[in-house]
Order: sequence, then C-alpha cells, then structure tokens
Amino acid sequence: MRKQGIDTVIAEELALIPGMDEIVSLINIYRNARENNFETVIIDAAPTGETVRLLSMPDTFQWYAGRINKLKGGVLNLARPLINAVLPTTEILEAVQSLSERVKTLRQVLSDPEISSYRPVVNPERMVLKEALRAETYLALFGYPIDGVICNRVIPAGDYQDVFMQELYRNQEKLRKRIHQTFAPLPIWEGPYCSHEILGIKQLDELATTIFGEQDPTQIFYRGAVQEITAHGDIYILRLPLPHVEMDKVVMTKKCDEMIIEIGNFKRDITLPSVLAHHEAVVAKFVNKALEIHFALPSERSDRSA
Repeated sequence: MRKQGIDTVIAEELALIPGMDEIVSLINIYRNARENNFETVIIDAAPTGETVRLLSMPDTFQWYAGRINKLKGGVLNLARPLINAVLPTTEILEAVQSLSERVKTLRQVLSDPEISSYRPVVNPERMVLKEALRAETYLALFGYPIDGVICNRVIPAGDYQDVFMQELYRNQEKLRKRIHQTFAPLPIWEGPYCSHEILGIKQLDELATTIFGEQDPTQIFYRGAVQEITAHGDIYILRLPLPHVEMDKVVMTKKCDEMIIEIGNFKRDITLPSVLAHHEAVVAKFVNKALEIHFALPSERSDRSA
C-alpha cells in the first residue's frame, strides 16, 4: 500500500488485522453453540499465554475495527482508487463493520455466566500453579466467569514404603492444600494421578465419575466474580470475595506481579495484572464479605510525576 502512495499510517491501519485466526476460531465455536449442533461445546484450551491471547481477541478486534471505521470517511474515499489497485475488492472494508457486530455479540456470549464458564486445570506443581493463577487473574480481568477448578494428577494418600514416593506425596500434599486455599471460594475437583494415559470414551467416563460423581459437569457451579479491579482516581481497588474468612490480621507480601495474602491460617496467592505490578498495596479491609485491597503508586514516584 505504501508503494502505491498511501500514507504510512493509513497503510498500517488497513493492513490485515492481527488475531484473525483467533477470531475465526471463536466465531466457529459460537456458530456451533448458536445453531444447537451440540448440547455443550467444550474447549480444551492451550496454555495460559495462548488462551489469554485467544480470549482477548474480541476486545482487540473491536479496537482495530473502530480505527478502520474512522477511515471510512473522507480520507478513505480519497484513497479508494489506490486501494482498488492493491486489494481485490473494497468490500472487505465494509465487511469489517459486519464482522465487528458479530464479534460484539460473541463477546457477550463468552462473558455471560448463564451460558459460558471457565475452569482452570492445575497440577499440584509450583510452576503449573503459578500459570493457573495467571489464568485466573486475566479471565477475571476480561470478565470471563470461572465456576470451578480441576486439580489434576493428584497422588492418592497411601502407606508408601518407597522414600521417593513418600517425598513426592508430601510435596504434592502441601501444594494440593495450597490450591484449595488459593482458589477459594471456587469449587475444586480432584483428578487422580493415573499410571496410563486416559484414552477412549470408557476411560473418560470412568474419570468423569471419579471427579464429578453423580453431578452434572455441564451445570454452572459458581456464580460471581473471583476478582474485581476498579479505579478511583489514582487508586486501584482489588476486590476478592472471601465469604468464609473472618477478619483478623491481614499480612500482605508483594513481589512484582505476585501477592501473598495471609489471614490467620488462610493463605492465598494472587498473580496481579500488569496495571498493578508497579503499585503498592496501602490498605486492606473487609467490606461485605470481601477483602478490598487499595493500590497506589509509590510515594516517591508520585512526587516525581507531580
């Protein structure tokens, strides 16, 4: 486009919108759900980074679509003869608006707690737990409803004679308890560590019975936000529903984007979104069965900016 004389900025705006693969995938998922081809659509998502990128695409696409729509006035009309020379048809520009409306509807479906739910799967391992916390944070940040957590590959209690198995079980048990504390008040199911890969309908059915019992795994098990972030001027408030925790003494430890909250015997790890990574936690208090943590910029940084 630049070679044809279109301004550099306009050429960049008219280039292929990033994330179109993800948008197409999500629209196909939505189409199957809308047309009732299936009772339930289950997505075995990729690791955290790819999943967050996938679920953030509706918002990203809306931004790009808005930028392109702004060009549909006089500037775009002037550039249309040049666009005709480099694009097969200018109908693609009009199609962006139509696709934008579909993506807007898609976003509503993905964030509707009566239709969609998200369940992080976490093994009792430190790095996997950290990834699951990051997934929970960004799902909450984008408003996607989480209704439970699967703690997978759990070694069952037993009288292990082998020293290696004893140590492995003890380490897992610590992390398993930490997972239950960290993801409260979400329901948590446990899947056993199997000696073989789970393959086929029969084995999957047995695993489902072990995890969910007689419960219908497609029902919504929890309604409500697990994290909320609101801005009040220069102060950010992180709200964590903790209905079963009584207020005592709150101890908070923050390292970059990680915060550890301790209230008596209760301990919860939180991965903070990037907007809070460089802020300090200044106040913590219970309001309506939820812990509210106030974040502010460090005083010396505020002084420099003033």
